Amino acid sequence: MSRRISIVVLSGAHERLQMAAMTASVAAVSGYEVVVFVSMNALPPFRKGAPSSAPAEGEVGELLARKNVPPFKQLFENAVELGGARILPCSMAMDVLAYAPADLEHYLGAATGLTKFLSDAVDGPVFTF
Repeated sequence: MSRRISIVVLSGAHERLQMAAMTASVAAVSGYEVVVFVSMNALPPFRKGAPSSAPAEGEVGELLARKNVPPFKQLFENAVELGGARILPCSMAMDVLAYAPADLEHYLGAATGLTKFLSDAVDGPVFTF
């Protein structure tokens, strides 16, 4: 069985970003190799200076914002620093949004294309948020 998981994050909704971050951080500190591919509406929250919250889809997202739940950005950063996860921005989304690598949070890795991500992800499960 593979000890690698791949995560595709394309929603900018608080609940989905939070669940992706929890999955990445728990898997990373549990010894899994974790690669997160951040694309579409999920990329703007990772721009330097962007708020640590995101719009909620529903009641749970609103509650997450009011409770002492660690913010998704903190969990993603912990996954990188404590578990060796790699958070990779989508190169196409970066082009569309006109983002340079220096525009993104320091813990994100090099921009990656979908073809490369999928090629690398073939040996394990892929989760989508």
